[in-house]
Amino acid sequence: MELTAEQIDRAEGVLLGTAAGDALGAGYEFTHPGPDVAIHMKGGGAFNWAPGEWTDDTSMAVAVAIGAAEAGTLHDEAGLDAVAAGFITWWDSKPADVGFQTSQVLQWRSPTGREMQIHAHDLGGLKAGNGSLMRTAPVALAYLDDEAHLAKAAALVSSLTHYDPQAMQACKIWSMAIRHAILHGTYDGLREALSHVDAGFWGPLLDTAEHGEPTDFPKNGWVVHALQTAWWAITHADSLPAALELAVRAGGDTDTTAAIAGGLLGAKWGASAIPADWRALLHGYPGYRADDLVALTHRIITR
Repeated sequence: MELTAEQIDRAEGVLLGTAAGDALGAGYEFTHPGPDVAIHMKGGGAFNWAPGEWTDDTSMAVAVAIGAAEAGTLHDEAGLDAVAAGFITWWDSKPADVGFQTSQVLQWRSPTGREMQIHAHDLGGLKAGNGSLMRTAPVALAYLDDEAHLAKAAALVSSLTHYDPQAMQACKIWSMAIRHAILHGTYDGLREALSHVDAGFWGPLLDTAEHGEPTDFPKNGWVVHALQTAWWAITHADSLPAALELAVRAGGDTDTTAAIAGGLLGAKWGASAIPADWRALLHGYPGYRADDLVALTHRIITR
């Protein structure tokens, strides 16, 4: 698919925006920064991140992106096996932070995507954490010319660790919104994506995000509230940096909600909207920096 220079900039913004939000929020995780607290890429936080270091959110998104670059698609066996292998490689690196639900699946070190899905399916208890939505952004990059298979791919990649209808539907919505933003430069794809999910459930939730406050969706470790928090931040700011700051100020799982927001923000505003000082600091698994994220993006969109 031939992309314009503006579309390429927006595609490059997807992984960079995810990483920027992740690294910005990492130092504030599990807190609720007040209006007098400056928001910057300070590092620290619960896992003593370095300034500009991304967390498991972007690390897993990178694994998805590498799988997409290698396999070309993610809605089939080869693609899911590639992503599953990437998750295990990351798991074997002994990351500082792994979400509980994700760890319950990856501890089995499944050799195939199908086996990983089975372990995710068989988990007991609540399974609609935000851990698959945080990494869904790069799925859209592999389907810029194939909307028909994007929703399926997003749900399947989610199901590798989060085999739950809410998690899978959230990933469909967000991935389709990212694709639309890359191609058209608007957020209209978010509402359009409701035709692929339970619109009666998700539509009012988006309304609440647009017209409410973070106190209306405070449990953002849950995928539903995480999506609402990200959408609230996006719709209450007029720039990428301002929206990411709002996502962090919403508190709670700040690295994840800002990473989720960052993927869609980057798709709308482009890599050129990410502050140069942020970009210079960005780094993380697997030894990448910002330029490596851009190169990985090009491997996917030119495949």
